[in-house]
Amino acid sequence: MTNNPTKNMQQLRVVIVGHVDHGKSTLIGRLLYDTNSLPDGKYEELQDICKRRGTDVLEWSFVLDAFQAERDQAITIDTTQIWFSTAMRDYVIIDAPGHREFLKNMVSGAAAADAAILVVDASEGVREQTKRHAYLLSLLGLRQIAVVINKMDIVNHDTEVFADVSRQVDEYLKSIGLSASFIIPISARNGDMIAGRGEKLGWYKGKSLIETLDAFDYEMPPLSRALRFPVQDVYRFGEERILVGRVETGMINKGDKILFSPTNEEAIVTAIKTWPEDPAKVQAGAGEVIGITLDERIFVERGHIGSHVKNPPMLSNVFRVNLFWLSSKPLKVGNSYKIRYGTSEAVVNVQSIDMAIDTDDLAQNEKAGELRKNAVGEVTFRAQDILPIDPYTDNQKMGRVVIYDGYDIAGGGSINMEGYPDQRHNVNPVSQNIYMVDSLLTDDKRAQSMGHQGGIFWFTGLSGAGKSTLAMAVEKTLFEKGYHTYVLDGDNVRHGLNADLGFSPDDRTENIRRVGEVAALMADAGLIVITAFISPYQEDRNRARKAAPQKFNEIYVSADLETCEERDPKGLYKKARAGEIAEFTGIDSPYEAPSNPEMVVDTQSNDVNTCVAQVMNYIESRVQLRHSMQTDQSMKEKKLAS
Repeated sequence: MTNNPTKNMQQLRVVIVGHVDHGKSTLIGRLLYDTNSLPDGKYEELQDICKRRGTDVLEWSFVLDAFQAERDQAITIDTTQIWFSTAMRDYVIIDAPGHREFLKNMVSGAAAADAAILVVDASEGVREQTKRHAYLLSLLGLRQIAVVINKMDIVNHDTEVFADVSRQVDEYLKSIGLSASFIIPISARNGDMIAGRGEKLGWYKGKSLIETLDAFDYEMPPLSRALRFPVQDVYRFGEERILVGRVETGMINKGDKILFSPTNEEAIVTAIKTWPEDPAKVQAGAGEVIGITLDERIFVERGHIGSHVKNPPMLSNVFRVNLFWLSSKPLKVGNSYKIRYGTSEAVVNVQSIDMAIDTDDLAQNEKAGELRKNAVGEVTFRAQDILPIDPYTDNQKMGRVVIYDGYDIAGGGSINMEGYPDQRHNVNPVSQNIYMVDSLLTDDKRAQSMGHQGGIFWFTGLSGAGKSTLAMAVEKTLFEKGYHTYVLDGDNVRHGLNADLGFSPDDRTENIRRVGEVAALMADAGLIVITAFISPYQEDRNRARKAAPQKFNEIYVSADLETCEERDPKGLYKKARAGEIAEFTGIDSPYEAPSNPEMVVDTQSNDVNTCVAQVMNYIESRVQLRHSMQTDQSMKEKKLAS
């Protein structure tokens, strides 16, 4: 093959997928041979293998057989990368397994590809794995897709067969939002329409496979998109601190003001570092691995994402994933997993399975209780912390996630934030020209007047755990002992202050935020505030704590789901089981038990009186006046008496 001085030196990564036995390995072997890309001696080795096996026909699939086990099983069991070249450019072929047991490897292969070739057997047409693989390509966002209708020699190069299979493929791809850039009839075994056109497919006037590959566009680094600089690590050299990472999208310049998410801290880039060092470097773009230094020592760590102030990523602790599930353990509501995207890593809970999709007929099930192995679905996850998130439609580089169960890849897909607002406003208030007003009364003066400190005692637990019952009983006991107290109950608050809120994840978050702020004001006034809310998400409770961190006490009212469901005082579990209540905590929406509460009250094992006594002891220990304050108050009372 002669050298082409205009040859594109960038490699195009192409994943080849399709149903088992539809001829992917044969296609790749022939492709390497026809482009003179076989290693030295490989062709002769192939001839020898076939001769030993007693076949006169060259089995091109043997080219890829890295293990004897593959030949014995007649299936491909790993993702293999093969390099080859055309006159136009260099390629990396990613051979993804077709056998459904090895789809996990296909995910990792397809996720790294710039384009895809979907192989379909002309004699069998579209099969189950064809649909699964096509749907996975859709989930992973691949849009450059060529379909090859293989084994045309088996169907006597029949134009009607080609037209029929092409129609099947085209209809399915369109139903999942894809379209084939090219549909090509080929015979991989004979080399027809691979590099050369062959003699049997003269009726086909389109591009050969090589011409098709050369027609694909290499996805250039997305310089024009919003800046995304995921921090990989922070290096320290003496007093100098360098933030290291790869610019995934956009451009970064010396002198730019950079916003880091999720902390919302800002600083100006004072230098761009490269290796080897280039003192003249003042700009870096997508695809470059760099370090930056800042004018301020703000808190930045691995997983934080740098952006320009104008177009930052969304902030949210809840997001939806168009997911392909690969684990043998079913995905269920309430399960915890680890997600990775960019350099970020977070623990998430399954909040809901919004839809399970049958890739065979695209039937949708909105009431699926779980996703089993190789299933596709739309799943909502909730993280313990606020995360910087880009939906896939906005940023393909940052919008893909991988789900881990322990150390194993359990699934993968693309982020969809439709219907979920940016929570950045919850981190930075949007109000302008607002100033804190200092009261003329101190906490100590209020406490002296009340006879006790103010405080927030946040009861959290499942519906039916006994939160409201316990809260009302504790309030009554406190009042009878002369304490100033009030209960904020979930149902009562929703009749007034939060009457405008429903039970969606966002409304639940806002409900708890408002209650937390109100409780903080009441505690600041010196009241003992008891709240009785399911408040299922740890992040929401953490946000409520931030409103009055010194006065906040998280009390876990503990009872298991079975006990709560047996009690079911309002009949809510029964309605939820019947499908009359959607997103009910414990049934189809998760409850995150407190990770480190100030107190646990076991209402499952103890009666009400015992639980009230336990809570009373704790509250009184927290709100009693300090000794010095009590002494001052006693002296004042004596002085007044005299």
